[in-house]
Amino acid sequence: MSTASAPPPIQASRVERLISGVREPVNMAMEQLRGNKLRSGLTILGIVIGVSTVIAISSVINGLNHKIGDLVSSLGTNVIWVFRFPVIGTRPTTEMLTRKQLTYDDSMAMKDLPHIVSVVPSLRFQSFDFGSGSVVAKYGKSKSENVSLEGTTADNVNVYDFGLTQGRYFSQREMDLASDVAVLGHDTAEDLFGSDNAIGKEIDVAGRYFTVVGVQEKEKSAFGGGKNADDNMVHMPITTFKKMHPEILDYWISAKFDDQKNKGIAEDEIRELLRRRRKVSNEADDNFAIFGSDSITRLWSQITGSLFLLMFGLSAVGLLVGGVGVMNIMLVSVTERTREIGIRKAIGANRRTILLQFTLEAVTLCAVGGIIGVLAGSAFGYGLSFVLSSSVSLLWVIAAFIVSCSIGLLFGIYPAWKAASLNPIEALRYE
Repeated sequence: MSTASAPPPIQASRVERLISGVREPVNMAMEQLRGNKLRSGLTILGIVIGVSTVIAISSVINGLNHKIGDLVSSLGTNVIWVFRFPVIGTRPTTEMLTRKQLTYDDSMAMKDLPHIVSVVPSLRFQSFDFGSGSVVAKYGKSKSENVSLEGTTADNVNVYDFGLTQGRYFSQREMDLASDVAVLGHDTAEDLFGSDNAIGKEIDVAGRYFTVVGVQEKEKSAFGGGKNADDNMVHMPITTFKKMHPEILDYWISAKFDDQKNKGIAEDEIRELLRRRRKVSNEADDNFAIFGSDSITRLWSQITGSLFLLMFGLSAVGLLVGGVGVMNIMLVSVTERTREIGIRKAIGANRRTILLQFTLEAVTLCAVGGIIGVLAGSAFGYGLSFVLSSSVSLLWVIAAFIVSCSIGLLFGIYPAWKAASLNPIEALRYE
């Protein structure tokens, strides 16, 4: 009676053999790291510092980028600024400072340009003397110090699209009559009236009485915490401002154009108009400056570029120190375990297995350091969000972790190669 033959053993697939070949070195690597916790912790300290530095600085830069973007949006993306010299990202030269000032008539002439929707000329008085020379606004026993005064037109609210928490903006008629009316900045109103209604109240500004007709909403701050200087301001008709400070004639002109795609055309129209009005010869350069909110973005990009270089330098030092520490401790580990390596080779471990084991130990060390660094840097970045704009970037978290693992591979490959190249007979003799 014949019996059925036993089925042939199932051959492990190539993937299963690969997983089995990796699992053993990984387990041995983890066991070795757990057995030397203090040494492993000190080894990865440089990795932790480098990664946490990357996460912390990138979080601050990322958060500030969002704030700058919001600030630029609040200033108006369809607004062009005109002044006698550039004030963003450039130090004025002597020639710029001596240029002829722009005039009120220059701003009115811009209103007739095809792509210009609205134009606002403005004058500002701001004392930097924080003693007796500063402007003080008073109401009863309350006062607001270091107040800035701005004279502008009724179109200001249309150009900048800012909101009012109370009342209204002053009208064209009030400007024509040079009425003593004022729109207060958020902080000025808060100093004088707290949470009370400010509309209709009379305030004393530098010895002149104004009737409050409106209160602006709080302006956005570029750096999250702190106050915006534009919140501590009294806005008034430009005709009223001239009665208070007839000596100030340096106009800042804001022009709103119709569409973002026409920005270049609008700038060319303003440039041609001003060159003609200011009698600039064809071969001469402009004796005025035209710029927009994109100037702020470019300036911020230059600043963040420097910050990124600083971040790269600090993190590179930390990672380099960590990598050298990993190589050093792995070389010590190879020396300490020479006899163990000889025994493993004697019972069948091949060169690839030894190489993989020690490489994985180095990579695992740096990966653990990367995880700790990510957690520490993220916690620091989150903590900074309460006092400064900060937002943890997932992209930089992933990049920092990958770099930390790469450091382990780069600095661990030589000790692993040295371990794999040991002669098993000589290794067994090692004491």
